[in-house]
Amino acid sequence: MDYDTIDADGFGRSLRGIGLNLLVRDVKAECAFLETVFGMASHQVTADFAIVTYGNQVFQLHSDGTYHAHPLLGLLPESPPRGAGVEIHLYDSDPDAATRRAEAQGAMVLQPPADKPHGLREAYILCENGYAWVPSRPKD
Repeated sequence: MDYDTIDADGFGRSLRGIGLNLLVRDVKAECAFLETVFGMASHQVTADFAIVTYGNQVFQLHSDGTYHAHPLLGLLPESPPRGAGVEIHLYDSDPDAATRRAEAQGAMVLQPPADKPHGLREAYILCENGYAWVPSRPKD
């Protein structure tokens, strides 16, 4: 599928399984963060929307304004963090490299890379929207 040219109807009809849609204050800034820190690709980026791919996974970013009539908008906190309690695990990302790139971007590293008892090396990186991104790899 060509995420750069697909129309909204075709994209919506293609979605299967579990979907992830993150509400963010600035779609373009969040895309830049995800591209720089985790090597993700952003498609059809506007001020209001983006399709984001991570490997063969796809998810969406929407600006707050696109949810003007949505009941979820009234539940968003006025001040950060917004994504408290959400961990987004990226099992194909090097936590050491992602942490270095995140620090260079000024992102908050909640937990530096560490080997965990469940067989993974992972870190916790908080984006400006308050989502905890967890780059993870099997321990060496």
